[in-house]
Amino acid sequence: MSDLTAYLDMPLGVHAPTAARRAVTAVLRGWGFRDEEWLEVAAVVTRELVTNAVRYGGGCVEFRIEARQGRVVLSVADTSPALPRHRDPDVDEGRGITLIEASPTRWGVHNYDDGKQVWVELTPCPGVSVDQPRSTTGRHHEHHSTHRTGL
Repeated sequence: MSDLTAYLDMPLGVHAPTAARRAVTAVLRGWGFRDEEWLEVAAVVTRELVTNAVRYGGGCVEFRIEARQGRVVLSVADTSPALPRHRDPDVDEGRGITLIEASPTRWGVHNYDDGKQVWVELTPCPGVSVDQPRSTTGRHHEHHSTHRTGL
């Protein structure tokens, strides 16, 4: 599989998570990812990333989908430097980070322009070969400081 990247500027507002969820599913299917359960995990993680960016991040929200060597990384950038944190869950909110930690193999945060980029590397999709060996040490969170130089 070749390296593929899609960038989407998401509209701020209540419809952004649904739009991102539909977009990630369409893009990944178009790239040959076919496992429905895996696509659903990608959609849920995307919805949570975008919901958190819209609710707590502010400014423009950039959503990126990357497929490299059979691995998929989803990321959302916003203009807030505030790091994601666990919140007490209630009926409407507070479950985002918990859901993200339960689904992907890895996630982290990078400095990005004047804000941050939260990224999630999904578990490999069944039926898609991964070209490089993978560590089996388990899930973990990473925080890196990097600066975006432009698109």
